[in-house]
Amino acid sequence: MNNLQNKTYFFDLFQKHPQNIAIAHKDTFYSYKQLVELIIYWREQLNFIKKGQIIGLEGDFSPSTISILFVLIELETVIVPLDINSKANNALKYDIAQIDVLLTLDEQDKISIQKFDLQTKNPLYGRIIGHDAGLVLFTSGSSGKPKAAVHNFSKLLKKFETESKSLRTINFLLFDHWGGLNTLFHILSNTGTVYILENRTPHYVCSIIEKYKVELLPTSPTFLNLMILSRAYEKNDLSSLKIISYGAEPMPDSLLKRLHKIFPEISLRQTYGLIELGVMSSKSENNDSLWVKLGGEGFETRVVDGILHIKSDSAMLGYLNSESPFTEDGFFITGDSVEEKNGYLKILGRKSELINVGGEKVFPQEVENTILELDFIEEVLVYAEQNAITGKVVCAKIKYESELPHSEIVKKIRTHCRTKLQSFKIPVRITKVEDSMSSNRFKKTRI
Repeated sequence: MNNLQNKTYFFDLFQKHPQNIAIAHKDTFYSYKQLVELIIYWREQLNFIKKGQIIGLEGDFSPSTISILFVLIELETVIVPLDINSKANNALKYDIAQIDVLLTLDEQDKISIQKFDLQTKNPLYGRIIGHDAGLVLFTSGSSGKPKAAVHNFSKLLKKFETESKSLRTINFLLFDHWGGLNTLFHILSNTGTVYILENRTPHYVCSIIEKYKVELLPTSPTFLNLMILSRAYEKNDLSSLKIISYGAEPMPDSLLKRLHKIFPEISLRQTYGLIELGVMSSKSENNDSLWVKLGGEGFETRVVDGILHIKSDSAMLGYLNSESPFTEDGFFITGDSVEEKNGYLKILGRKSELINVGGEKVFPQEVENTILELDFIEEVLVYAEQNAITGKVVCAKIKYESELPHSEIVKKIRTHCRTKLQSFKIPVRITKVEDSMSSNRFKKTRI
């Protein structure tokens, strides 16, 4: 039996609310009646696609990509969403996912179709092809080739069958990531309005919040830092905002406290999700705290040797191109180092990013948080360099605005660090950079 009540669950839901506004895109509003009409149109245009085929859908959020997404779910295909803004990196993903058909939609929603020769499929696909819709999501691949996580899409979508209230929400997170898709399905399953961005610059995003009285902004700490640095929040009326949710990377403590000071009436909520597991329910200890409770229906957590393990009903089936990260009893080893306190967790950083200085452990995030306490620092990235004596040493790249000579800036940083950090955690090399150290996905680009 299909994990959804039926293959057209969303289509049937949309038909019940024809007058509601489903999508706001490029100053044009699309009702649910129009969304239904678009789904019908794309059913006809894509009638050559067969059940169980692996379909690459390359684009960004738009009325057409959203409509095609629902058609592909109905057809019980395996869907591989791809960000068109990262097209140069997508060819490798076509091969890893073994796609049969690539649908590419440009900024004008003009479609191009490319068919690939049929090939022997990864055995993992056998667990969904012919039974359910599938979904393939890629990790960022910052430390090598991206990993391809295979999901039973129908199982991921099951949670959206329960209706709740939908706030006016900007769909900030990207088309090829579960965070962005999760936001989309949450809004549409509650027949709310998806506000689609044409770009993700701070001034533009803040102008959309003002224009449409947006209530919820789901984003990353990197974007929130850029928003503060640009002072875009001062040039637009953001009084409609009720919630800013943040995730995708660790939040610097100094940034969170600054956000709380600037937006005392807005609820700041930490979220936690992984491509391999989906998005978990979370509850922050308070507005300016990084301590968070994780769990919710369908999730179980534990901490083993300081590393967070999670068991999820909606966990991926596995990777197409990597070994299984699951324990024998079904827990996913996240690789996130955490501290525990009264049922709350504090995420310290990825174990893989830990710097070993002569046997002492250094989490880059701790050093970055300390340096960011200095008002003149805009961005900082802490990394390791090889050292003949200690094996590794801590180094930092910084972006700042100051008339002082760089040598004075370095002196101020080290003096401040000595008040907060042990000596082996203080950067031995501090380099100034002019460009942002964040990616086009609004995450810190680690070395």
